[in-house]
Amino acid sequence: MSEPKEKTSMGLEQNVAGLLCYVLGWVTGIIFFVLEKDNKFVRFHAMQSIIVFGAITVVDIILRFIPFIGWVLSWLLSILALILWIVLMVKAYRGEKYKLPVAGNIAEKQVK
Repeated sequence: MSEPKEKTSMGLEQNVAGLLCYVLGWVTGIIFFVLEKDNKFVRFHAMQSIIVFGAITVVDIILRFIPFIGWVLSWLLSILALILWIVLMVKAYRGEKYKLPVAGNIAEKQVK
């Protein structure tokens, strides 16, 4: 469901801030989670970005140490991560609180 467009404590519209939480993956997730103290929409997307792209980064690093099959799986993971990255940014920009199955639940608990 779409959230109304309101400003964040940083002066950005919440949909823009939500999108920016995903731009550099977990890095911008951490930045926005630390800087935004009030807006739960932005904090949710920031935490979901930290969890999702943090996990993808860890798995990718591990896969790169496995010859051939790990490299192939790492390449496939990168393609899936790119698709997920685009989807999450679009959903956040549209003002949707789009929850991924596991990460979304964890992010929601952290924000409350």
